[in-house]
Amino acid sequence: MGFEKNTFLYFAYGSNLLAEHIHMNSPSAIRKGIGKLKIRFWLLFRSLERKYCHNSPGSEYIYFWETSVEDMSNLDKQEGVDNKIYEAITVKVETPQNDNVTCRSYQLCEQPCKILEDEILPEIRKPSLLYLTIILNGAKESCLPESYINDLKKIQHNGSTNFEIKKIMI
Repeated sequence: MGFEKNTFLYFAYGSNLLAEHIHMNSPSAIRKGIGKLKIRFWLLFRSLERKYCHNSPGSEYIYFWETSVEDMSNLDKQEGVDNKIYEAITVKVETPQNDNVTCRSYQLCEQPCKILEDEILPEIRKPSLLYLTIILNGAKESCLPESYINDLKKIQHNGSTNFEIKKIMI
């Protein structure tokens, strides 16, 4: 799979699945397709108090974008790289055509000490309804597998319409 020399492939999850959202910080982003992540990951949510909780195993199928290197600093800023909230990482992705591509993504710097499946979450540790809706709409828009969309629908939310909860990949 070829791409321009002044671009990079970006592995998206969370709010950056939605075109309208990614284009706020990366207006050059062009949809490239679904891929199978070569590592297992978990979608976690972080409260403003920096408490961590596990909500749902991440799908091994993800969506990736091609974006200009000029937008990289905007994505880094969005993910808090300078503040050491996230760090940029490289992940290997296999496309449905069996091509292997390398993508940039972000991983939480301060890893939670453990991941719990099926944890009953207190209200303060649940993602906002707005953030969860953005993720769900982005997953649908990106044509991610129905199994992933169904997993997203099961995530408990706190009913808030604030967009203050960030996504986390480990």
